[in-house]
Amino acid sequence: MDIPTIPDQLFILIILIIIAFVVIIVAAQWKSVAKSKASIVLLEKEIELKKMSMVEKDIESKRLMDNPIPLPQEQQDSLSAIRQSTTQVRSEVGYLHSEINERLARLEAQTEQKKLEKMLKEIEVKEAKLKKQ
Repeated sequence: MDIPTIPDQLFILIILIIIAFVVIIVAAQWKSVAKSKASIVLLEKEIELKKMSMVEKDIESKRLMDNPIPLPQEQQDSLSAIRQSTTQVRSEVGYLHSEINERLARLEAQTEQKKLEKMLKEIEVKEAKLKKQ
């Protein structure tokens, strides 16, 4: 029984088809890598532009802060009232925060004192039992 063999031309044809598929796959991968690199470069440029825009806005806001626009007296009074009320609220918040901290410290101290008193009573009871023995 003879094993059928593939003719040389058919073998070469199969190898050429395989090579063609490999070349197509490599080309597709190469193209996707090139697209990725281009999109990365584009994103880097966008980030750079955003940074420049932020710096420009910051410079503009600093310039406006350094050269305040003269406001009418009514608006200046309004701003002054807002600043005053903000200051009052901040001071009250600070006071309340301090009061809470003080009360919390007092509560902790009282709790600790009660715990120690209880331990002292327990020790006195144990000492009394030892003296009886």
